[in-house]
Amino acid sequence: MSEHVLELTDASFASEVLKSDTPVVVDFWASWCGPCRMMAPVFEELAGELIGKVKFGKVNVDENGKTAENYKVMSIPTLLLFKDGDAVDTQVGFVAKEQLKKKITDTFNL
Repeated sequence: MSEHVLELTDASFASEVLKSDTPVVVDFWASWCGPCRMMAPVFEELAGELIGKVKFGKVNVDENGKTAENYKVMSIPTLLLFKDGDAVDTQVGFVAKEQLKKKITDTFNL
């Protein structure tokens, strides 16, 4: 994980995401998932570019199944965009950096 991406767990999810004053992008992933590994550098680059505007966190679905189940994550990678504690948008599967950046900036009115 990079310095700009939080490692989220079932225990930390509520405090880091649901109670965050800052919009949050959460990546549900697993180490064995090829598209997840492709998504990781894109996610980390955007986390670095949007410091102070958006928080970025990752949930390993193998280690934190409760959170993945709560949000009905069936395929990975799944990115959920949270604002004021609510999931307001979803992206399933790999997405190019510029496309994801546009989705984030449009969703959060940045």
